[in-house]
Amino acid sequence: MTTNIAPQTSTTPATEPKRTEPPASRKKNTEELSGSTGRRLLKHLLLTVFGIIMLYPLLWMLVSSLRPNDVIFREAGLWLDTFEISNYTEGWNALQSPFGHYMINSMIVVIGSIIGNLVSCSMAAYAFARLKFRRRNLLFAIMLMTIMLPIHVIIVPQYIIFSEMGWVNTFIPLVLPKLLATDAFFVFLMVQFIRGLPKELDEAARIDGCGHVRIFTRIILPLMMPALATTTIFTFIWTWNDFFSQLIYLTDPEMYTVPVALRSFVDSTATSSWGSMFAMSIVSLLPVFLVFLFGQKYLVKGIATTGIK
Repeated sequence: MTTNIAPQTSTTPATEPKRTEPPASRKKNTEELSGSTGRRLLKHLLLTVFGIIMLYPLLWMLVSSLRPNDVIFREAGLWLDTFEISNYTEGWNALQSPFGHYMINSMIVVIGSIIGNLVSCSMAAYAFARLKFRRRNLLFAIMLMTIMLPIHVIIVPQYIIFSEMGWVNTFIPLVLPKLLATDAFFVFLMVQFIRGLPKELDEAARIDGCGHVRIFTRIILPLMMPALATTTIFTFIWTWNDFFSQLIYLTDPEMYTVPVALRSFVDSTATSSWGSMFAMSIVSLLPVFLVFLFGQKYLVKGIATTGIK
């Protein structure tokens, strides 16, 4: 009796040979890596230099607010030899009223302008984006053309109208135009945002019996928060820093806002208090800095979702 024994085969897996890159390929990858690193370092270096150039005037003003008046324009560096905190205390009480009084005046104008822009521009934007009426596109184009009009073109007729009404030297000429949707930029901003919202929301609300007022207040307005936040931030910054309009309409020192009050520190016929002016300029920048710091994410979100890129 014979037994067939099958031949045994080796079950150990064959090892694959290691793949090695050719020297030319390794050299090419190294050159690309070093080249991208060099470009990245150069880009960061240029951005750093550009950032320092942009920040230098602000840093110089901050340092100058802590220097005596006779040293401010003699030294362009940022090193402090003497420390004068008295510029802040003297500047706060240097004018006819404490500087806080002018900040309150500016805040009144800013709050009124923000409320006016939010109410009027949002309503005008809803009309252009959702309502159907004749010559809608033509009126929208005419409104956009007003963005190109400089304020110097319309300031004279506006001043004549407000002067005839007895509103000069009040806050009304600075706030009333905001209630009439005169800032075409914000209307355009909100129109672009509303056009990005699905119309099915309006149709569903209309089926439930909602009219245009309820659709606007219950559906559209809550969804417009990014655009409204962007409008609020821009209106705050532009109104707080506005000098020309406030200089034209406000003549009583008690009605001065921050930009006009800062001008009072510069006297062309006598010695100007530069240290106090720089100190109060730093103080006036704090509200703008805080608003931008806490509203930056809403600002970016609002601009990114309105088609302005």
